[in-house]
Amino acid sequence: QVQLVESGGGLAQPGGSLRLSCAASGIGFSGYDMAWYRQAPGNQRELVATITSGGSTNYADSVKGRFTISRVNAKDTMYLQMNSLKPEDTAIYYCYANLGGYTDYWGQGTQVTVSS
Repeated sequence: QVQLVESGGGLAQPGGSLRLSCAASGIGFSGYDMAWYRQAPGNQRELVATITSGGSTNYADSVKGRFTISRVNAKDTMYLQMNSLKPEDTAIYYCYANLGGYTDYWGQGTQVTVSS
């Protein structure tokens, strides 16, 4: 059974930091390209950051220089370090796994709220 389980969300003040984790099970994690998406109320789900199986990364312009995506294949886990948080970063953050365009999976999401 495939599972992607996000954790680390919560409430942060503007300018603060949070670190999200995505623990994968039931898949050959190291072979998957991974990504973080987010969806704010009333908005479409948007891509935040990607990391390929080889470790190459890419970011949405809105988070460049503030967020860092990483993975530890030995732990079947992906991370999103979020610094200098802004209220507009408030959203549900989802973990996504893709294998060569054939197979993909989503996590259940974790809420991030940035507010003073």
